[in-house]
Amino acid sequence: MTLAPTRELVAGAVASRGAIPAFNVLSLDHVEAVAAGAAEAGSAALLQLSENAIAFRGAPEPLLAACREAAAASGSPLGIHLDHIEDRALVARVLDRAEEFGVGSIMFDASRLDYADNVAATREVVARAHDAGVWVEAELGEIGGKDGAHAPGVRTDPDEAAAFVAATGVDGLAVAVGSSHAMRDRSAQLDLELIARLAAAVPVPLVLHGSSGVADAVIADAVAAGIRKVNVGTALNIAFTASLREALAAQPDAVDPRKYTRDARAAMADLVARFCRVVDARLPAS
Repeated sequence: MTLAPTRELVAGAVASRGAIPAFNVLSLDHVEAVAAGAAEAGSAALLQLSENAIAFRGAPEPLLAACREAAAASGSPLGIHLDHIEDRALVARVLDRAEEFGVGSIMFDASRLDYADNVAATREVVARAHDAGVWVEAELGEIGGKDGAHAPGVRTDPDEAAAFVAATGVDGLAVAVGSSHAMRDRSAQLDLELIARLAAAVPVPLVLHGSSGVADAVIADAVAAGIRKVNVGTALNIAFTASLREALAAQPDAVDPRKYTRDARAAMADLVARFCRVVDARLPAS
């Protein structure tokens, strides 16, 4: 199976009334774990690089190349997505080489701006991205858990969301429905009725951020209500770190990273497979 365009993967999720799972990757171990977990589940998935992850690595290109090669060799359809990109210079840098690296989509995040400036900035990025054949996700307001984020009770308004999509031309919309970034437990309660109203009002697929903090059954209910892309990041890191701590405690003299990261990578792969099954992201038969 080769690298797959995000547009195609999301369309498959919409057609099957499932959701495409999107996993934030920080390292080659993350990339390989997502590929392995998706293949185990027989699922499509997205490999996501956030602006924070790119800053940590120093440049987007090496990890993008790893994603491209892993996707090309995968037994499941994998796409490449840029997540929460605020820096417009970084947007331009990636779009200029999107075809080379197989980048199929980008989430441009101008949610810290006021509404009018968010619309203007997002519309500009959409035009440039569409010229490059890249699918665009945006966010209206901020999802919880990020610096300066909304209070927990804030929710996306369906009418405002529909107007934002019409004004910007985005292909997907991240919505605030009760989840929060960077949660370490799975106690977030989603407003399923609001998701259904948003799905009815907004003519593009809806995206759930902060899914690590949502229980499997609630994620499944959110997909049934209309969520079509489910983002997962913190849960992978929790699984990786827990396994790593256990391995190092059991092998206090270990110095070869292969001795203590193999199980950590496998723990992430198991988690990926589970999330894939929860959202049922298999592509419909052609």
